[in-house]
Amino acid sequence: MKPSLVAIVTVLIASLGCRSVANTSDAKSQILRLDAEWSQAAQSRDVDRVLSFWSDDATVFPPGRPAVVGKPAIREFVLESFRTPGFGISWKTNDVVVSRSGDLAYGTGTNRVIFTGSDGKQVTVEGKAVAVWRRDPEGDWKCIIDIWNDISSFSR
Repeated sequence: MKPSLVAIVTVLIASLGCRSVANTSDAKSQILRLDAEWSQAAQSRDVDRVLSFWSDDATVFPPGRPAVVGKPAIREFVLESFRTPGFGISWKTNDVVVSRSGDLAYGTGTNRVIFTGSDGKQVTVEGKAVAVWRRDPEGDWKCIIDIWNDISSFSR
């Protein structure tokens, strides 16, 4: 009797490990899909859709500016960005790491922001970014921290 109990426990433990790997893989796929949809919404200037990817308590850390905290402030930030002459933004997340518990993740990638400069010429700024995601009580992934900066031509 004991050997069969040991076998059952072993199988259960092994299946839990597989389930965790599968859940992590599923979460990674979900976040990559959501992030691509988010970028598309930003390119389409769909303010409400863009906002839907952030949690209500999200914080955005734009380069060279103070943190933008909470959805109402983030809405104003997005609207201000969309009003910038020639503004456009796109990004691609290249990698997602999901916590073992499956409720937190972060993605890293690149972005491109374009706008019209003070001289009237189009400016393109290439950047790198990190987004931290949290699974909400309904099981949906929402971005809670969004930070990016420019890829500088700075050399030592």
